[in-house]
Amino acid sequence: MCGIVGYVGNKKCLPILLNGLKNLEYRGYDSSGVAIMEKNCIEIRKESGRVAALESLIDTSSFLGNVGIAHTRWATHGTPCKENAHPHIDNSSTFAVVHNGIIENYKELRQFLERAGYSFYSQTDTEVIPNLIHYYYSKNEKTKENFLNAIYKACKDFKGSYAILVLCKDFPNMQIVVRNNSPIIIGVR
Repeated sequence: MCGIVGYVGNKKCLPILLNGLKNLEYRGYDSSGVAIMEKNCIEIRKESGRVAALESLIDTSSFLGNVGIAHTRWATHGTPCKENAHPHIDNSSTFAVVHNGIIENYKELRQFLERAGYSFYSQTDTEVIPNLIHYYYSKNEKTKENFLNAIYKACKDFKGSYAILVLCKDFPNMQIVVRNNSPIIIGVR
């Protein structure tokens, strides 16, 4: 199992994300991580071990962003280590993803992407997600519609059940949430 949390709002997201991870830690304590939009860049911090290990790594005063995603992991693909911790980012650092679930056909998708020139740094099924989104996104101009369409096309290729949160550096004030046969709760305040 894993736990994912995201935030889009007016407050600094890091304390909210860390609090969310602490509340979800029972779903996984092999590793945890955050991705935060900072000045149109995606900043990622991740660490193996419990959420406290991640929290001790981060200088909370240096993150001002109000859009972010976070993950606490219980390893299903790949060993529990920092490299396999989420969030995962595509090769161009355009997309960051956290994921709960299983992409059953990730090996085939990974082989397809490797033939297309993509490199992989983890043993996880999740790393194919941002790279496949980038594959489709890079075919057209950088618009919100293309961002949504790239995610739609990628999700059509996935076999399995999943809940994912996606950040895109080109649209720093939003995140996309997708689920297929996995639960997800969205709160609005």
